[in-house]
Amino acid sequence: MRKQMFVKKSLIVSFVFLFILSLSAACLADMTDKDFVKEAKKTIKEISVADAKAYMESGKAVIVVDCRTAKEFKKGHLPKAVNIPRGLLEFKVAKKLPNKASYIICYCKSGGRSCLATCTLGQMGYTNVVSMDGGWKAWIKADYPIE
Repeated sequence: MRKQMFVKKSLIVSFVFLFILSLSAACLADMTDKDFVKEAKKTIKEISVADAKAYMESGKAVIVVDCRTAKEFKKGHLPKAVNIPRGLLEFKVAKKLPNKASYIICYCKSGGRSCLATCTLGQMGYTNVVSMDGGWKAWIKADYPIE
């Protein structure tokens, strides 16, 4: 009798868990790119292009990560930037950025990919990562130096 009751309760708990899991998956399936960026922004720190430039010129150690594609990077990038495309970040970052305590500024074309990259790096254990709000477009608009 006890064993039957335990089995019934276990089945009910399992069905409830699967139901909740399927609802969660359905909610995620309806998310757009903007939704993902909005969610990521809740968990990261963003800095302005002026603050990024000031930090880069301060003499403090900084790594600037360009999350755009290699093709975009070749057309121009921030001074001393390292190119790690957003689509390859999880695969290449450990080799290119072994120190997880480094101060890292991520940027992309307008801020979406760098926001997601910053969130991902945080999830991977990087503790001092920020996203440059406005990205490459804002940097160019401010007429800051490029390579």
